[in-house]
Amino acid sequence: MSSNNEDYSSYLPLQEKLVHKNTASRAVELVILSLLVSVLVYRIVCFKDQDHYLPWVVAFLCESWFTFNWILCMCLKWNQCSTKTYPERLLQRVNETEFPAVDIFVTTADPILEPAIITMNTVLSLLAVDYPANKLALYLSDDGCSPITFYSLVETTKFAKLWVPFCKKFNVQVRAPFRYFTPNSTPLEDDSLEFQQEWKKMKKEYGDLYKKIEVASRQPFECDPNSEFAVFSDVKRSDHPSIIKVISENKEGTPSDIPHVIYISRQKSPKHHHHYKAGAMNVLCRVSGLMTNAPLMMNVDCDMYVNNPQVFLHAMCMVFGFENEKDCAFIQFPQAFYDALKDDPFGNQLADIYYVANGIQALQGSFYGGTNCFHRRKVIYGSSPNDTLKTENIGTEDLLKIFGQSTELRESASQILSNAKMENRPSPSNLIEAAIRVAGCSYEYGTNWGKKVGWLYGSTTEDILTGLAIHGRGWKTVFTSTEPLAFLGSAPSTYPSSLIQQKRWAAGLFENLFTNKNPIFLTVNGNMWFRQALAYLWICLWAARSVPELCYAILPAYCIITCSNFLPKVNESTFLIFVTVFVIYNVYTLWEVRRLGVSLRMWWNIQRMRRVNIMTAWLFGFVTVMLKLIGLSTVVFEVTQKEQKYDGDDDDVDAGRFTFDKSPIIVPGVVILLVNLTALVNNMSRLLKVDFHENWTGVHELGIGEMFCSVWVILCFWEYLKGLFGNGKYGIPSSTILKSGGLALFFVQLCRRSSRLF
Repeated sequence: MSSNNEDYSSYLPLQEKLVHKNTASRAVELVILSLLVSVLVYRIVCFKDQDHYLPWVVAFLCESWFTFNWILCMCLKWNQCSTKTYPERLLQRVNETEFPAVDIFVTTADPILEPAIITMNTVLSLLAVDYPANKLALYLSDDGCSPITFYSLVETTKFAKLWVPFCKKFNVQVRAPFRYFTPNSTPLEDDSLEFQQEWKKMKKEYGDLYKKIEVASRQPFECDPNSEFAVFSDVKRSDHPSIIKVISENKEGTPSDIPHVIYISRQKSPKHHHHYKAGAMNVLCRVSGLMTNAPLMMNVDCDMYVNNPQVFLHAMCMVFGFENEKDCAFIQFPQAFYDALKDDPFGNQLADIYYVANGIQALQGSFYGGTNCFHRRKVIYGSSPNDTLKTENIGTEDLLKIFGQSTELRESASQILSNAKMENRPSPSNLIEAAIRVAGCSYEYGTNWGKKVGWLYGSTTEDILTGLAIHGRGWKTVFTSTEPLAFLGSAPSTYPSSLIQQKRWAAGLFENLFTNKNPIFLTVNGNMWFRQALAYLWICLWAARSVPELCYAILPAYCIITCSNFLPKVNESTFLIFVTVFVIYNVYTLWEVRRLGVSLRMWWNIQRMRRVNIMTAWLFGFVTVMLKLIGLSTVVFEVTQKEQKYDGDDDDVDAGRFTFDKSPIIVPGVVILLVNLTALVNNMSRLLKVDFHENWTGVHELGIGEMFCSVWVILCFWEYLKGLFGNGKYGIPSSTILKSGGLALFFVQLCRRSSRLF
């Protein structure tokens, strides 16, 4: 009987695509679309009857954009599916010796904004995953060239030789020590005496490691010229040679040992553009190609620790589960966050991304999110699906143009592209000199790195740009979520850091449209599906949404100040169209997130912060790209502040409160708020003059619809309103208020003058 079960299990899939019914959502989305089209028809039909043309034209243009954006969103979410993996079947069917090797990339850029202890916990969680250690190599890219980071990695590797066996022996599920050893954690009384003793020992050892790193981080680090830290003497963050150190080697190839651990700080020079994270990833790709040349590469941000120790097995379910590798260029796991602020006050925890992710999965596959992703090295090297071209048929000159001068790198790339089996590779420590050469800042000149090979240049969101190129060549990709979640990271815990992140995303995504990887171009001249192109268009146009959103937010105030209308009067039947759109849309979005277990308060925070972020951070992203296109500015990669949090650490009663700094990003929000407040006060004074007994119809002339819209905008910017009267860091700086007040006054005067012309 058992043999029959084993025979049956051998036919069960390692992964399967689950299609979700989406009938109700489709119906509601079509209703909303029909209402939006009705609004546009109303605008056209009634245009000739208007006394003031300007607000009507602006409203029509904005609503046309909203309709277009809604169509893109519908196409993106129309089909819903997810992918489920079965690692237990994988272990029954595939021997560990057959597992492919994986090179792990961890990137960090600033030891202050990205504290070393956070990065080291990510490293420890990766070293302890359930996967043969002799199949793994971990590369840490330190773009800050910090001796603190190197010192921390050395000490962490020592601790890992105790931590990894402990985790695997006792099947510890949370393998990032700062999450496992919470301040109040203790072993259970029911645990074995051996476990309790080992647990206490590990907690003490981690405490010692934590203190070493913290002490080293708080004071200038002395680099002894006679030690391994000598290379860090007199180096500058933006001007230093390549530094590559093999900290630990699994020379015996023992599966139970810890993986190779290698530190990399690529060469930098003020004379050469370093291309931010994309440049760091390409150096990691080249160095790892020389040293270990694993067919798979996995990259994570420094704050994204492994929350599910079987995540590599889940990924292998994809690798072995697809008959055609064309269907699995990369495997993307979701970004999720630990100790997230209650109800997501800043709207940055991606709680509403579920349906978008499942919608994309039903097309050509997931976007590349920049972290938590497994890549096929051959895909990153520019290979196309079903590519039958053998590298031995490529001339030496072509190989030089593609991969550069390094003979060792060209040979390793040839092995990958021809699917040759990797055997008897030299130890990483024997290849340091060759690796230092390919980590040089001038190595890429005259090659295809950053253009057709590796992570692509041209955008601060190199992840989306690289994913565009992969889908443009015809590859499909996979998105899957595990239980528990595969990775957890830290979301920005302050409003200013959230704004920086939102601005960087919006600007980087918008930049992609002005490269040769424009999704429409890749559909016409490449192999990208049309609906996949629309999905990319939806996300890349985030920054462009700021202009119509901003215009629509100040339009009610303009109409109130100028005694004009852009909405029908409340006694007109067409007014119901606008009311219905507003009500159905908000009820629909609430219904969507409630199915995910999101609270009512969190839904409201997501809705209002989306409006706020679009008109502030996304607006600045849009302006930055426009200035770049005309040569007046450049888009700069800004690192988001990372903060360490302990599970259950809720002592900060002010967590989630809005703080403000002197950043100009908040100025548009303050202006919008002041303008709408001015308009409401103006209209309230008019209402007081209306005699409702004798002139009730006069109320219709006061723009009740416009007043409601202004109130809605003020509610969305409620935290800004509180900031106007707040103190210290919880108040908007007086200089910002003065600037915003001047701009608001200028707008009001402009409205009054324009009313005579339009």
